[in-house]
Amino acid sequence: MKILIVGAGVAGPTVAHWLLSGNHEVTIVERASAPREGGYLIDFWGAGFEVAERMGIVPRLSEVGYAVRELREVDDRGQTIARMDPRRAAKSASGRFLSVARSDLAAIILSGLEGRVETLFGDTVTTIEDRGDRVVVQFAISPARDFDLVIGADGLHSSVRRQVFGSESDFERYLGIMVAVFVLDGYEPRDELVGVTRTTVGRQVLRFAQRDGSTVVALTFRHEAASPLGDLTAQQDLLRDYFADMRWEVPEILDRMPDARSFYFDRVSQIRMPDWSRGRVVLLGDAAACASLLAGQGSALAMIEGYVLAQALNDPDNDHTAALIEYEHALSSFVRSKQDAAARMGAAFAPRNRFELALRNGAIRSMRVPWLADIAIGRSLHDRVDLPEASGRPS
Repeated sequence: MKILIVGAGVAGPTVAHWLLSGNHEVTIVERASAPREGGYLIDFWGAGFEVAERMGIVPRLSEVGYAVRELREVDDRGQTIARMDPRRAAKSASGRFLSVARSDLAAIILSGLEGRVETLFGDTVTTIEDRGDRVVVQFAISPARDFDLVIGADGLHSSVRRQVFGSESDFERYLGIMVAVFVLDGYEPRDELVGVTRTTVGRQVLRFAQRDGSTVVALTFRHEAASPLGDLTAQQDLLRDYFADMRWEVPEILDRMPDARSFYFDRVSQIRMPDWSRGRVVLLGDAAACASLLAGQGSALAMIEGYVLAQALNDPDNDHTAALIEYEHALSSFVRSKQDAAARMGAAFAPRNRFELALRNGAIRSMRVPWLADIAIGRSLHDRVDLPEASGRPS
């Protein structure tokens, strides 16, 4: 089939990798002019790690990833009040656990497609017309084309979803938290391989030093009414308002914020849809079922979904309709369970009150007790999903 994939993040290139095994003709279109940089560090394990192993990219991920040795909560003076060792997670997962920047993961997957798929950067889809036997796609720049299938892997604010399934407001579930993630060059102090957080009621600041000399900073805060995203100036003004009276290193971080190398700001939301496909259009990753950053597993879920979708499409016994039904049937309950779990994690990023804050910090301290840590971590590292065997020729 001739397949168009909209989005070159993690989900799109993953499904493209596996579609090549089925002799499909694949085109990727990406609104950005180049692969995106920045983004937060993700913990990568479970079934997503297994997909990465089957793709042969784990050695490269290990090179660019981080063996984080400590998560540290500090007070206004920078004194440690709670800490845990995330290396216990790697031990519980028998070493199949990585912390890696989301942008590095996406770049590694995309680099494996070079010369093997057509990639249109700096372009976007303007109209999608499903005519039953084919999909006619109009682009902002490139000439219109026909495809057998369109895969929308274009994230939380998916244009494909909006055009084919309806308004974003029909499917978005806002979780009451806003987030900003940005990268500062030359920020001090660094605290190598340590994630440092300062958390108060309704707010959290996290910093993590990267090996290129930069520091990634994440700010999360409770905002019960979903704030309009606005432009960059409005976003940074809102952050200054919400974090103005916070101590520790926050004043310097806010001062440095306008000089950030990259800047991301958004609502923390989930996408919950009754169906992931319609005719010859199917959604993937955050476009279909965003679990939110509270899940800590969005990129892994994107890879799992991309793998399962491709295997269903590669099956010679399936037409596209059967393949899309198979894809959703295999994953909908699993993904919903991840969404439900994530929706309960808000207190870890922005506690509603002092009780939730104390509970959060106490949970971190409890992870220093080996047997408690092993029980808690062991339960969280098991994905209840069966991955199908790869079909088609090796890619």
